[in-house]
Amino acid sequence: MSLFHKAFLCLLGVLCATQALAQTLPIPPALAAKSWLLLEMGSGQLLSAEKPDERLDPASLTKLMTAYLTFSALRQKTLALDQTLPVSEKAWRTGGSKMFVRVGHQVPVDDLIKGVIVQSGNDACVVLAEGIAGSEENFAQMMNREAQRLGMKNSSFKNATGLPDPQHFTTARDLSILAAALIRDFPEEYRRYYSMKDYTYNKIKQPNRNRLLWLDPTVDGLKTGHTEAAGYCLISSAQRGPRRLLSVVLGTASDATRTSESLKLLNWGFLSYDAVPLYTKGQTVSSLRVWKGAQNQLKAGFENDLIIALPKGQADKITVHLVSLQPLMAPVRVGQPVATLKVSVDGKAYGDYPVVALETVPVAGIVGRALDTVKLWFN
Repeated sequence: MSLFHKAFLCLLGVLCATQALAQTLPIPPALAAKSWLLLEMGSGQLLSAEKPDERLDPASLTKLMTAYLTFSALRQKTLALDQTLPVSEKAWRTGGSKMFVRVGHQVPVDDLIKGVIVQSGNDACVVLAEGIAGSEENFAQMMNREAQRLGMKNSSFKNATGLPDPQHFTTARDLSILAAALIRDFPEEYRRYYSMKDYTYNKIKQPNRNRLLWLDPTVDGLKTGHTEAAGYCLISSAQRGPRRLLSVVLGTASDATRTSESLKLLNWGFLSYDAVPLYTKGQTVSSLRVWKGAQNQLKAGFENDLIIALPKGQADKITVHLVSLQPLMAPVRVGQPVATLKVSVDGKAYGDYPVVALETVPVAGIVGRALDTVKLWFN
């Protein structure tokens, strides 16, 4: 048999396996939106998506990045919750939704965060941006650097508020990366602020625009957005039992539609898939051979619980196979990717999940390195 025929048959086999697996997957709902996706937080699986990489105006969903950088500044102790920041005339004059801060007044950071997250105050965003970076322009540069670090490949930020700008855009996929990072990296802050249903500042009480906080008790965040160009948008997250799903719905026609479509997507994900826990945080999946290290074995596993979503009734058909990166050379640091867990369902490829080092292995001394060099020659 020729090499061409072998390659063709191999490709045909892969296509048939992929098609067979696709036939077992639940059919996602159709949504009245420009773009959307649904993410399984435990594994990072994309359960459903429509145009996830189309660049769109994010409107006030931008404030997720403003909050992320604010929480980062608090963690780095360059900002404090009880610290007060001055309200500039620029912040006071910023249009759109407002917290209603007063020019020349000093506002505690804790109040400003609530103004950004609950009241969607553009004025509060500018106060925080100026307090953290000196100016909103400098803050926008920080936003773009952070977006690149997080892997948001199709995003550009020009301001801290989400007010329209031709060079201010993102995608559903990038927003899911940002929202997931916020929940993962700042869990206490997420619980504290994003489920607040209303907030009163300057004797003005404003409700959280995320209606799902009232409609579904399992929803605990995240953010709405609306401009004429963006339409009505909503990023929402819900936790039911051990599972957390994250939905991004962009470009709907009304507030009611973004709410109903987001709830439809979340319900579909919870009802159509089972949560299958594979490994707990810090559990040793395997011990791997390390070369030229102070020790020759390394414990490998996951930094967080690995809970994958499988179509209903498929949990007993799952198999896993670990593929390590060999030769694995010291030094190895905690959290460094060292292997891939390949998951199959009923013999068909389902997903790959990175396995990381659970411990640090420094470089061995000169004798140890020399011995391993010789051993590698024979391997």
